[in-house]
Amino acid sequence: MTDAALERLMPMHLVLSADGRIVKAARTLRRLRPDICLEGVNFFELFELRRPRGSSRVEELLKAEGGRLSLAFRQESHGHFKAVAVPLEDGNGALVNLSFGFAIVDAVQAYDLTAGDFAGTDLAIEMLYLVEAKSAALHESKKLNQRLQGAKIAAEEQAFTDTLTGLKNRRAMDHVMSRLTRERIPFGLLHLDLDYFKQVNDMHGHAAGDEVLQVVAEILVHETRDTDIVARVGGDEFVLVFKQLSEVNVLLEIANRIIRRLEEPIPYNDAYLAISGSIGITTSLRVGVATPEEMLEIADLALYASKRAGRGRATVAPIADASPEDVAPSRS
Repeated sequence: MTDAALERLMPMHLVLSADGRIVKAARTLRRLRPDICLEGVNFFELFELRRPRGSSRVEELLKAEGGRLSLAFRQESHGHFKAVAVPLEDGNGALVNLSFGFAIVDAVQAYDLTAGDFAGTDLAIEMLYLVEAKSAALHESKKLNQRLQGAKIAAEEQAFTDTLTGLKNRRAMDHVMSRLTRERIPFGLLHLDLDYFKQVNDMHGHAAGDEVLQVVAEILVHETRDTDIVARVGGDEFVLVFKQLSEVNVLLEIANRIIRRLEEPIPYNDAYLAISGSIGITTSLRVGVATPEEMLEIADLALYASKRAGRGRATVAPIADASPEDVAPSRS
């Protein structure tokens, strides 16, 4: 058989001399080791024989059962091969035909091999096509899952968001308060109701009211932390949840600061819109064991104490079992 025919049928074969020197290396093997000239190299120094283990002579290769070999490059992590050795016609040496076996996928990636580096009848080509098809399918499946996950997150976020202000809505507030209560994480609660908001709507129209609500949302976000929850729970009602913050004096300071900012006139067209805010304050530590609904009721009572006291102020709800008169409203 001519050398050209051998190259075409067995692009990963080696011809060994009787003393184990490589006489000829086919084109694909030369691609695997472009760093050295394979001709003249000792086969047993280039490869580690794993079956038959420890072989160091050509005769031992030929005596292996069926001439089947398992070997690997000594200095390459990807060069693992199956092989078959047969004697040359003159009996002086051997022809060794190698293949990658199950390591073909890693080898193709490591050595940048193409279909032209394998025999036309090599089933490895079919295997590569299947692997590529599977990889493409998995990639598309992953992209689809990512899109679905993104759509799910967007839908969940939309379900928890007030569309006018971009704040959280009542559903989100209920979810957060239920989790904090269930996990016994202390938190503070501010219930805010805007003062004079109805007059703004009546005098300037609902567009002006929407502008006010959006400005209020910006103020509340600015005066709270990223870990806090700011929710619009009604037309002009807001609830602020402060995780791990239950110091009443700190919450009262925040409430008064919010009220001062709310009382700054809001420019709208050629007019200035004037509002204020009444706030009720409580904490999970002050009410003891209570449901989120009970906490909101307590904060709501404190809010209306602020309304009765003249609006534009904050009231701290009394400690559980204390008299409501024990705590007076605080004017900012």
